[in-house]
Amino acid sequence: MFAERLNRARKAAGLSMSTLAKEVGVSANAIKKYEHGENMPSSGKLYKLSKALGVRSEYFFRPTKVELSGVEYRKRASTPKKTLDRISADVHDQAEQWAELLELYPDSVRPVPKFSLPANLPDKVETLDAIEDIADQMRTEWKLGFNPIHDMIDTLESKGIMVICTPVEVNNKFDGLAGNIDDTPVIVVSTHQPGDRQRFTLAHELGHLVLHGRLSNDLEEEKACNHFAGAFLIPQRAMINHLGTKRRAIERRELYMLKHEFGLSMMGILVRAGQLGIISQSLQKSYYIEFNKLRWRTEEPGDPYPNELTFLYKQLVYRALGENYIGESKAAELLKMSLTRFHKERKLGAVNASSH
Repeated sequence: MFAERLNRARKAAGLSMSTLAKEVGVSANAIKKYEHGENMPSSGKLYKLSKALGVRSEYFFRPTKVELSGVEYRKRASTPKKTLDRISADVHDQAEQWAELLELYPDSVRPVPKFSLPANLPDKVETLDAIEDIADQMRTEWKLGFNPIHDMIDTLESKGIMVICTPVEVNNKFDGLAGNIDDTPVIVVSTHQPGDRQRFTLAHELGHLVLHGRLSNDLEEEKACNHFAGAFLIPQRAMINHLGTKRRAIERRELYMLKHEFGLSMMGILVRAGQLGIISQSLQKSYYIEFNKLRWRTEEPGDPYPNELTFLYKQLVYRALGENYIGESKAAELLKMSLTRFHKERKLGAVNASSH
């Protein structure tokens, strides 16, 4: 248990064995033996390891262990293995804390709903039009109507999908991943992404949950999930209401305003307009060329759409405390903060808007 957790914490911190060894005051070989389970550090060295890795000592001996299954990374080809290792370690750590928190609730209380798909989804999806229909069906099932979804993370969590926001710095080389912990679907996004990109990633991963195993051989799953994401964020009905059925030109300001209303990038809106035949392929291509010249495909103009955070984990820690399922010490441990800092936050002495 200790060896595995030390290895994971080191990777999550992005440290090599030799770098960690220098911070702790031991040899790199000593760290190697710790991680291989051949030796155990003294209490003094354990404290230094905890401080160097930014974890509490209890982390190394946490009994809860979870397995993420069906994990699919959406990453850029140049993503370094070191970055993926850091993301994987952070995701496993957060997933284990989630599992530990939920185990502290009595069996009679289910603090998060069980995820389920609509019973009448088609078994076989053969066209992009069918994907449009499924996106509308999901919105109807979840009672979202056809208006903007103002908080994607909250929407997914309210339907039983665990969302983990990883703070690992990824330099635009990672979009997200999806997997399962037992029967609970998990979606991971970076906290460093602008909000419109986060939301597209969340909707894309939802597309994997909805479409996996249903697509015909003619539809490639990544492209199908991209189409689903756009249709889920801005349904056809909303696009036509805002832009009309046919356009010979679209103003830049229109794209910017729609971006901030629906939380989809200006480029994503152009893609949707082309998908729905609102603009011609030639006009769509000319806008792509213009975006390239202006370098808007790298960074769009104006204020970025604000990114989203998850508050559910922290809320459920305080709920467990309020219901006397846990005490203050355990709550502070789950929130990775000192008891002194927790006391201050609990009394609203330092209101902290950050998520888990």
